[in-house]
Amino acid sequence: MSPVALGLALVLLLVPAEDEEGGGGGDATELTSGALRIGEGAVPAQYAGIIEKAAADCDAGLPAAVLAAQLMQESGFNPRAGSPAGAQGIAQFIPATWAVEGFDANGDGKASVWDPEDAIPSQGRMMCKLVKTAKKHSDYNGSSIELALAGYNAGWGRVDQYRGVPPKSFAGGETYNYVKIIMGNVAKLSAPDGPTSTSGWTLPVKATLGTPYHQAGPMWSSGYHTGIDFAVPVGTPIKAAGPGTVLSAGPGGPYGNQVIIKHGDGMYSQYAHLSSLKVSKGQKLKGGDLIGLSGATGNVSGPHLHMEVRTGPAYGSDVDPVAYLRRHGVGI
Repeated sequence: MSPVALGLALVLLLVPAEDEEGGGGGDATELTSGALRIGEGAVPAQYAGIIEKAAADCDAGLPAAVLAAQLMQESGFNPRAGSPAGAQGIAQFIPATWAVEGFDANGDGKASVWDPEDAIPSQGRMMCKLVKTAKKHSDYNGSSIELALAGYNAGWGRVDQYRGVPPKSFAGGETYNYVKIIMGNVAKLSAPDGPTSTSGWTLPVKATLGTPYHQAGPMWSSGYHTGIDFAVPVGTPIKAAGPGTVLSAGPGGPYGNQVIIKHGDGMYSQYAHLSSLKVSKGQKLKGGDLIGLSGATGNVSGPHLHMEVRTGPAYGSDVDPVAYLRRHGVGI
């Protein structure tokens, strides 16, 4: 939780960037409400539906689990939380920002920062604006979700200043760690579509790793590499990394022929530049099932498999694929 930093952040969002100073219990019950895991240590049942609706109301691609992980970090889901900086409520708005961003979401005639039915939709709407802003800055360091979280915590001016998520040297690592912790908790708060375990997971292909995750470079529209590459020749069999359901299989613009799989923990894996597809939308898969053959379709300099792991199905919600696979027991 970072109430002081958030209080400062929300003030900074209201002033121009050039005015800023620089600076280097028990297991969760397996009950689900859409995309969220409900229970002790996860999302309180009374807030799950509100969070999911707030996410669904955003047309920019904002996963419910991101909002939930943010609330967990901000207040521990405590609607009466406060901070020395004056941040209030479950989403830790300060009064000046609440006056701008808060609204009467439940229609009871009063916009209350202490009412989760108002505060959570206001948080969602503010985050949605930040995600839309982030998507205009594909050259910044970080995914659109990471940039939005950094903007919520440190103010968008700081994101502009550092052209991405502020580094560890800024504010004692407050914002850097804020983003890292929230992104790390997304999977924990995502509801499984079915039983999940570390068994049934594998590498999509046994091959030498090429370009790593987050390598910077002008050849990528985001300014960095959003996945990992496996150096394989055209026609190499590619497997599903884990069990799940095929969300899409077909042309993916710069990604060429691609397959996107939704996994039981609410995360998504993407396999790009394929020469041929062996699965179709809606197909249920086990880890290790054949999904296609490697190729060089889309924007490539040579044949390889590009793999991403995402918190949502769309571009800009990527997380570290190596760390994700390792959490599922895959040696990489």
